[in-house]
Amino acid sequence: MTSQLHKKGEAWSARFSEPVSELVKRYTASVFFDKRLALFDIEGSLAHADMLAAQGIISAQDLADIQRGMAQIRGEIERGEFEWQLDLEDVHLNIEARLTALIGDAGKRLHTGRSRNDQVATDIRLWLRSEIDRIGAHLGDLRRALLDLAEQHSATILPGFTHLQVAQPVTFGHHLMAYFEMFSRDAERMLDVRRRVNRLPLGAAALAGTSYPIDRERVAATLGFEEVCTNSLDAVSDRDFAIEFTAAAALVMTHVSRFSEELVLWMSPRVGFIDLADRFCTGSSIMPQKKNPDVPELARGKTGRVNGHLIALLTLMKGQPLAYNKDNQEDKEPLFDTVDTVIDTLRIFADMVPGIKVREGNMRNAALQGFSTATDLADYLVKKGLPFRDAHEIVAHAVKICSDREIDLADLSLAELQKFSPLVGEDVFDYLTLEGSVASRNHIGGTAPAQVQRAIAAARAKLAK
Repeated sequence: MTSQLHKKGEAWSARFSEPVSELVKRYTASVFFDKRLALFDIEGSLAHADMLAAQGIISAQDLADIQRGMAQIRGEIERGEFEWQLDLEDVHLNIEARLTALIGDAGKRLHTGRSRNDQVATDIRLWLRSEIDRIGAHLGDLRRALLDLAEQHSATILPGFTHLQVAQPVTFGHHLMAYFEMFSRDAERMLDVRRRVNRLPLGAAALAGTSYPIDRERVAATLGFEEVCTNSLDAVSDRDFAIEFTAAAALVMTHVSRFSEELVLWMSPRVGFIDLADRFCTGSSIMPQKKNPDVPELARGKTGRVNGHLIALLTLMKGQPLAYNKDNQEDKEPLFDTVDTVIDTLRIFADMVPGIKVREGNMRNAALQGFSTATDLADYLVKKGLPFRDAHEIVAHAVKICSDREIDLADLSLAELQKFSPLVGEDVFDYLTLEGSVASRNHIGGTAPAQVQRAIAAARAKLAK
């Protein structure tokens, strides 16, 4: 029985007296989702083999054979010719079995001094490091798209809201730059996560290290890791890096979702601030007039998907004792799907933002509603010497009268305004206009068009580094 099991290629089969059931094979196998790690598995194996040869653990001929066999396997995988086998359980055993079939005993020597426990941890870190770099590039593309649109509309006025009520006028460019800031923090977080991802577990073996004279620093340098994991138990069981990445990804999606919510609101005919290009929308099967913002709506939904993956990974790890446990096989699918979701979302948003059509007239008309310059009138009175609380009370009375008459503060005559306070002069109307309001916020972080332009220029310089 054991010899037959050995022929199937299971690395542990000699210990068992009966084969694994087909149901258990399907339940425990990971090959059909972890095969995306294949090229990183090969990369890690080649670095391991190079180190084994340098340390005299395997011969130079073994190394040459391993390199030749791995080159052929890489080609088969890239061409879609590699035959993945369920019986071989995971990506590692599939590649090892194929290597042994190609080069014989040298393939069997490759696994000297390592375990699948530290091997898979290394593969995931190599893969995730690469995906973080891709995400960083897509975040850059989205931020550049936001900068371009913000620059076009650095002086376009729309109402700023709190509690979804008209608060004060702002510029659309300033509003877009708020999202630029969010996505910039996301990029910073990804770089920070990358540092902790970029640590080498290989050499921890199953859990205790290995008795072979390995050189972990050599492998780390070959693979571009900044340092090695310094505790073998932690190295094989740690999934903090996956959880931390998914948390950062959830924040990316949260920012996308907030932006999406505004796009959906702005595109509603009841608001009419923007229109999206047709290629990002769909129609209705029954209502011919509909143009639905499906991409932003779906992005909101996919945010819940990524948040769920974060909870799944936290839950996966919360009860695990040291060291490696089979539970950790469940880290891959949520991690893989998180990466796929974030990358697809960022790509499509970077493409969608440049095609946003801004309806400036609708934005301006909306800013004229809701007494958005009331605070400016209060500030005007304060600058004339009135305490702010008194000014606030006076303007509140003025707003109530205007609301009853269904007019704006700027529609009141000078004489009417002077009834509220004798401090009001002819210059008051400079403060009650939308342009005067936004221009007065002329400081770092303010909505004045000049400040928006400065912020855009600084952001472009930062992105160019």
